[in-house]
Amino acid sequence: MALPKTHFFLLFHVIITLTTTTSAASNDLTTLIYKGCANQNFQTNPTQTLTTLFNNLVQRSSSLNFFKATVNSTIPVTGLYQCRGDLSHADCNTCVQTLQNTIQTVCDPNTLAARAHLTGCYMLYEALNFPQAPDTEVLYKKCGSGRVGGSGSGGGSGFEEKMEVVFGMVVKGVGEGKGYYAGGYERVYVLGQCEGDLGEGECVNCVRNASLVAKGECLDNGFVSGHVYLQRCWLSYTFYPDGVPGGGDDSGSRNGDSGGGAPVETGAAEVGGGGGGGGGKRNTEKTVAIVFGGLAVVLLLVAFLLVVKSAFKKKEHYYYHGDHAGHHHVGH
Repeated sequence: MALPKTHFFLLFHVIITLTTTTSAASNDLTTLIYKGCANQNFQTNPTQTLTTLFNNLVQRSSSLNFFKATVNSTIPVTGLYQCRGDLSHADCNTCVQTLQNTIQTVCDPNTLAARAHLTGCYMLYEALNFPQAPDTEVLYKKCGSGRVGGSGSGGGSGFEEKMEVVFGMVVKGVGEGKGYYAGGYERVYVLGQCEGDLGEGECVNCVRNASLVAKGECLDNGFVSGHVYLQRCWLSYTFYPDGVPGGGDDSGSRNGDSGGGAPVETGAAEVGGGGGGGGGKRNTEKTVAIVFGGLAVVLLLVAFLLVVKSAFKKKEHYYYHGDHAGHHHVGH
């Protein structure tokens, strides 16, 4: 029995709509969060050196979530990128390609050092031996507009105690999750990540400092969300009044290894000499994809039932009205 054209269109439309929606939800990786640009410039044109560096970083991002490289030339430069721990290689590569253009747009192309942080990744470069800031120096912080107990934002009684648990989860989680953690707890979603070559103890200490900044600057002032970016790690927490999207809350916790596994793939190299390194890959649970996948199954089942129902109705209509059934059209 052939499917009526109207319902075939419905099935096709459902699939295309869900695919488009899922892609839109998962591809918000390239929104600029903050930038940092040095006040000093190179004395000679760095274009060739930076192009070599950026090309190397972009190339590596198709197989590594973190990579650090040094270009030894008349203008020695070091640089790195890091993708969020749950990104696929393809998404990481897309994000880093965007960064290559972003970092030279938001900062003077001749600046001695620059950093840009997007929602899915960040990149920095600096002249070799450029003065280093402490690992735990605050580069950027932002508190959300919602207030604890405020209309439509929530939190409510006991929110501070709840956040003590959340901050403890992320500090512990980055240590157990090889530098990356994502988890939900009672309608609060938290993310934490350290720079790829930071040791476990240094990472835990960095994220702990980030949580203290988030508590002091955001939580203690009544904000139900906060985002803190330090020199070598970052942390964000967000309260969702209706529950964490994708059902990620009230489930205790989860890390990038879902209970253990290999770390985020990382590497370092000296361009023109030296070698790279690597590890395994962490894949976090992609809750958004699961939700949309489940929704797709439900809608496809409904569409199928509509097809069957319509087919029987059409057959019955033909039996009672003869050839007139062949002229029955459904308007769009």
